[in-house]
Amino acid sequence: GNPDEYSVGDFALYIQKLTKSKSKIINLEKSLDDPTQRKPNIEVAKQVLNWKPMVTVEDGLKKTIEYFAGVLKETGEIIPTGPGASKPRGAE
Repeated sequence: GNPDEYSVGDFALYIQKLTKSKSKIINLEKSLDDPTQRKPNIEVAKQVLNWKPMVTVEDGLKKTIEYFAGVLKETGEIIPTGPGASKPRGAE
């Protein structure tokens, strides 16, 4: 969790910058259950659990990118998982 708000587009641009990717970002229609706000309220976690974010968004993205780069190097592909998961268009 992080108390800052980022859109999916914000993350796409941030990841593109961190990876130095030249991939084209394609904006698709949002799904019906797409949340309009992505800024979590972490006050309860702070008060009850004495918890606060310890990793910045940038560091978290860098660690995630590093993880997936390792998976890609080891297996040669990233396999999407979860309900309705699919590979990006053109990745087949």
